[in-house]
Amino acid sequence: MDTKMSKILVIEDDNAVRLSLQMMLEDGGYAVCVAENGEDGIEKFRQEPADLVITDLFMPKKEGIETISELKRDYPNIKIIAISGGGQHIPGGFLVFAKKLGAVHTFQKPIDNEELLQVVRSLLSEPN
Repeated sequence: MDTKMSKILVIEDDNAVRLSLQMMLEDGGYAVCVAENGEDGIEKFRQEPADLVITDLFMPKKEGIETISELKRDYPNIKIIAISGGGQHIPGGFLVFAKKLGAVHTFQKPIDNEELLQVVRSLLSEPN
């Protein structure tokens, strides 16, 4: 059994969603760090890198698309899950773009917690 607890950084501007993701992931056995926007998230990642980043796409200060681009540029092997509740008028448009920039998986809000946990477990069990 792996004795190292995987660390996940959750970047989400909505307090309720951020707290819900944090509690669900911690209950799943992960160490979780949170940030309210992309700017704060990138700073936290630089200080203490995580094994996985889950980021919203629509946030103040630095949006998720810009956050994904910057993280993938500076840390090419980083695993990122993009989540979004916005832009539904463009079916999956922003989530598709996030994938093209390097997100390994995407979820449209509202997120199915069990499905997200399965994807997280799968991604964190893969070697980099």
